[in-house]
Amino acid sequence: MSEGSESNVTPQPQVAEQPPVSIEATPEVVDIEPATAVLPLEIIDRSVGNKVRVLMTSDKEFYGTLIGFDDYVNMVLQDVIETDNTNGTSTTPVKKMLLNGGHIAMIIPDVPDVLVV
Repeated sequence: MSEGSESNVTPQPQVAEQPPVSIEATPEVVDIEPATAVLPLEIIDRSVGNKVRVLMTSDKEFYGTLIGFDDYVNMVLQDVIETDNTNGTSTTPVKKMLLNGGHIAMIIPDVPDVLVV
């Protein structure tokens, strides 16, 4: 560089030191109500004696009074209306039936209070 020439070097900004962050700082405690777990079998248990709509993995669905179930969700329904949606819609009344839990896709309680915790 020759004397009298201007330098193209820009000065570096200076960073101010910040105080260290205390690791032992206590976070603010927030009061949160504990979540209550609702188990699926508990909802089905609350539906015993009430009307339920049961959708099967096939095109059939059943609407009747749930009178019992087991741990495999095999269900006993009473005063059932069977609906077959395979070829149009046909309904068949059935007095009492046992549904295989392995073929049940969805259970819809007819009573809204069943899902309230």
